[in-house]
Formats: sequence, structure tokens, C-alpha cells
Amino acid sequence: STMFLVGLSGGIASGKSTVVAVLRELGCAVIDADVIAREVVQPHFKAYQQIVRYFGTEILLENGEINREALGNIIFSHPEKRQLLNSITHPEIQKEMLKQILKYFVLGYRYVILDIPLLFETNRLTKFMKYAVLVYCDPPTQLSRLMKRNGLSQAEAEARIASQLPLDEKRKLASHVIDNSGDRESTRRQVLRLHARLEDSLDFLWARLAAGTVVAGLGGLVYLLLRHFIS
Repeated sequence: STMFLVGLSGGIASGKSTVVAVLRELGCAVIDADVIAREVVQPHFKAYQQIVRYFGTEILLENGEINREALGNIIFSHPEKRQLLNSITHPEIQKEMLKQILKYFVLGYRYVILDIPLLFETNRLTKFMKYAVLVYCDPPTQLSRLMKRNGLSQAEAEARIASQLPLDEKRKLASHVIDNSGDRESTRRQVLRLHARLEDSLDFLWARLAAGTVVAGLGGLVYLLLRHFIS
């Protein structure tokens, strides 16, 4: 077996979505942790039924989906209910991520990218990655892009950036950095170089793909992921 795992992360308005788009164009296998965290609480999933059973129908929107804001208010003010929610969602998130990893393994992919916004906020998962890639941009560019993208004042944008681990700190933890401070073409060239290097890598991580190990490592992300997309 020659497949290995690559963690991909960034910061708010650093341009991670741009990098992911290029990787997908190249045919890379990308697993989006945020998408999975949202999917497993949709009505057709097992976790949805359990959440409604324990938290009540008052957390539902008119269309039947879970009101993330209402649920977030409950779990962040009641630690025991947060633990309950985690116990419901952990297995489903872990199961889906592992299922996708194994799917790409069977299909013979050289490597799989785990797109995890909070990769560097928790050290429990980085140890399972052969490489940890950070999409970086310099602080002034990050601030400017966030203000323009979200229509925020400077103070509002600075507050959102300050709520995350600084990109300069994440940079120290990454094995590879894609600097997205410039134009899209510059970023694309960096992604192409990274892809070529990963394709040529001779480092194998079969042991790290063992189901129990991956599941154990993913468990610590669930609360952070939920907080990321609920807030």
C-alpha cells in the first residue's frame, strides 16, 4: 500500500477554497470535514433523529432541518448537553470520514487530502498526516480580503481573525506552506509544485490508515468542527 494522508488548513479569508479548487481540478481526492459535519445532522441521517429526540423539535427550522444557532446556544451554555451531542455525532462523522478514506484507498489514490479548517487548533490529528499544508497569506492581505468579502468594518474583521490561531503560528506547524498573498496564478503554480511532490513521494503510511487509529484521531475534532459551523 502506498496511500498517505495530507492535512490541509488555512485561516479565515486566507484562500483555502482557491487551493482546494485547483486540487480538485488536478483530480485529487479531497475530503471536506466541514461538509461531513453538516451532512451527518441532515434529516436522512441517524444522528438527526437522535438529536431531535433528545433536544426537542424546538431546535428545528420550518423546513425540518436543525437550527444550528439554536442548538449552538444550548450546547455552549450546558456542557453536559454538549457532551451528549458529541456522543451522538462523533460516530457518524468518524464513520463517514473513514468510509471516504477507505474508498480512495481501494480506488488506488496516491494520497488523500483532508480539508480541515481547525487542523492546527488540535494536535490530535496532525500526527496522522504525512504532510500538513497551510494556505497562508500575509496579515494585511487577510484583513483586506475579509473586509471586502464579508462587508465588515476593520474592527469586525480584526475580531474574527483574532478568534483563530494566527496564521504565523500555524505556519510553524505546517510541513508545507502555500502563500496565497499574491494573484491566483502564483497560487496555482505553488499547488502544482506541491501536487508533483506528493505524487513522487515514497513515504508510505499504511499503518496510519488502520481504521481504529484514524477513528481515534478524528474523535477530538468533532466539538471544534461543530463550534466552527454552528457559530
